[in-house]
Amino acid sequence: MKTHKPIIGILGGILSGKSTVAAEFGRQGCAVIDADAIVGELLCRDDVKGRLISVFGEEICVEEVIDRQRLADIVFVGRQNVARINEIIHPLVFDRTKELIDEYSREGEKNAIVLDAPLLVEAGWSDLCDILVFVEAPEDARARRAQSRAGWDESQVKKREKFQISLDKKCKMADYIVRNNSDLSALADQVARILSTLTKQ
Repeated sequence: MKTHKPIIGILGGILSGKSTVAAEFGRQGCAVIDADAIVGELLCRDDVKGRLISVFGEEICVEEVIDRQRLADIVFVGRQNVARINEIIHPLVFDRTKELIDEYSREGEKNAIVLDAPLLVEAGWSDLCDILVFVEAPEDARARRAQSRAGWDESQVKKREKFQISLDKKCKMADYIVRNNSDLSALADQVARILSTLTKQ
């Protein structure tokens, strides 16, 4: 009997649909760990908020709550600021991720664990994964999502992407590619094929 649940890491560009793919894995019986949601919880902790304010200033807050957009605007101006926030946030997210992996590994009804983390490779967390899945999406579709969902223009997307490993490199690292260029039904079929392959191994 297989006791190890495979850990699937999701790779892709900004607004390529990584969370949509992760959610589909969830609908098909996987446990999903959302690193962005963990960050949101951490930003509500007084100790984390205090450390961030001491580094980046009171202007990251709106009515005593950290505003993620203001924080991002300050952070994504240079590698030094990115490194400073990563030093604060990444170890805490990693510890919580490990806790959740341990919890989900003991749950018999889940067939795999999916790790949805924006900087999976950059933070070195890909080493946690047995399988890497790259989400491929047309650049124009990503640009539309950036504008409609986040209100970002092309320069803001590029500003964030320059701190990430190139999409070509991520694609080459992947064991599977999910093409997010059609409808949810097509995406669900691709996820199902990946899970079918994993269960046969």
